[in-house]
Parts: sequence; C-alpha cells; structure tokens
Amino acid sequence: MAGSYADRDGQIWMDGQMIEWREANVHLLTHAMHYASSVFEGERAYNGKIFESRKHSERLVQSAKLIDFEIPYTIDEIEAAKQQVLAASGLQDAYVRAIAWRGAGEDMGVASAKNPVRLAIAAWEWGAYYGDAKMKGAKLDISQWKRPSPETIPCHAKAAGLYMICTMSKHAAEAKGCSDAMMFDYRGYVAEATGANIFFVKDGEVHTPDPDCFLNGITRQTVIGMLRDKQIKVHERHIMAEELEGFEQCWLTGTAAEVTPVGSIADYNFEVGALTRDIAESYEKLVRA
Repeated sequence: MAGSYADRDGQIWMDGQMIEWREANVHLLTHAMHYASSVFEGERAYNGKIFESRKHSERLVQSAKLIDFEIPYTIDEIEAAKQQVLAASGLQDAYVRAIAWRGAGEDMGVASAKNPVRLAIAAWEWGAYYGDAKMKGAKLDISQWKRPSPETIPCHAKAAGLYMICTMSKHAAEAKGCSDAMMFDYRGYVAEATGANIFFVKDGEVHTPDPDCFLNGITRQTVIGMLRDKQIKVHERHIMAEELEGFEQCWLTGTAAEVTPVGSIADYNFEVGALTRDIAESYEKLVRA
C-alpha cells in the first residue's frame, strides 16, 4: 500500500463505530495536537491473529493513566474493536494502530480535564520496518539526544510526546544513510533505538539495557523469555558506551522491528551471527504459531 495515510480505501474504528478511512478526522483544536496528550500502541497481526493483543491493550490503558486520563472503554471492548478492524481490513498480516487522545472540548490550554477522551483503531499492510536489514544487519547512528530521567517524564508510558526526540534522531540518522539511531540515557548508559529495544551478544551470553528509564517493550520481554527457554544467559543491566567495542553481535526488538540484526552502530561493527539468526527465526515461528 502506497501513498498518503490520509487518502486510502478502507475503514477505521473511531469512538465506537466504523467509519470510512478518509473521514477519520479530528478538529484543528484537538488538545493532543497542541499538547501531545495521546498514547498509542503498535501491534502486528500474523495469520489473522494479533500477537500479544491483550498485553498491548492493557499497556494502552496503563499509558493513558500515566499521563493522567482514562480511556472510556474496557480492555475487552478494545480487544473486540481491534478484531472488528482486522476483519474489516481483509488482511491476515497487518499492522494495527490503536491511539487514544484528549480531543477538542471546553479546554484549550495546558489543562484539558474537561475535554473528551477519544479512541481510534486502524490496520494496514506493513512489511519489514528496516527493509533488507533483516538479512544484512541495520546500520545505526548514535543520537545526540538522550532518554530523559524518570523524574522528568512518565518514561514507561507509550505516549506520543516522548517520541519527539526519537523522530529527530531518526531523521538525522537517515540523512547519514543509516536506518536508525541508538540513544544513550541521561546517565550515559546505552538505552535503546528510536522505536526498538537493543540486545548484544558476547561470549555466548546476551546483554540488554535495564529499562529503568525507557519502555520495556512487549517484544523485548518475549525475546528474553525465548532466550531463557533456550538456556542462554541474559544480563539485564546498565551498559557503558565503551563496552560497545567488545560485543560480537547485536539486534533490535520491537513490534515493528520484530527481531532485526544490527551490522554497525557508528564505528562499531557486529556480526550477523548464529544466535541473532536463531532468535530471529524462532521469533518468526512463535508469532505465526
């Protein structure tokens, strides 16, 4: 599917009903447009089933609470709406986006307690997030921006406003011919990519940053479980910048990224090795089981 996301055939679930894709609009004075009061989920369906669907719906509701609003639908209602959207799309393999936000209402300043909370869900066809990087390994830049302290943002919410520096970092990386950028956190520890968690391999063991100031991804948790089932030791810890030189393999995880090998981060190079390929293949089998 090509072209503008605003100009497509199909239907989107919006505030309890299915509407035509091109009519899924909001007012210019929607609070979320001005103050980023929105949360969202990115999910993938494989063979007609959304992987870890309920966990995504639960996180959506929790993210809303973390930025101080309540979604006016239950988890079961959100689940039913996603299934309705997926069925209407006619797709077996699809990307599903649920988004909740503070809409237009009586408030049009920083405060927005009087404004309605709205919810929409759409689905579309989407291939590999990093293109052919699944075979060759993605090329990453290092972002100038750092993941902030938990004292400054609700870092465990999947909230739109927290992605501003991610967008800027990814644009800068793409301008250098890279697929994405790796970010450090406010202390200088390795954190994540702009929309994916990161893993490293050294001497047959796996190291991944402790998600104490960024999102603990659902795919990340799934992959850690897979590794432990394979009796592979996983170290969740703070990783220093100088350690990058000693790692042998690297991969990214995320709903969009799935499991994507990394070939380089700035001047550091990594092998797309056997463990990386095994985890990528095992994840693919799991989501399609």
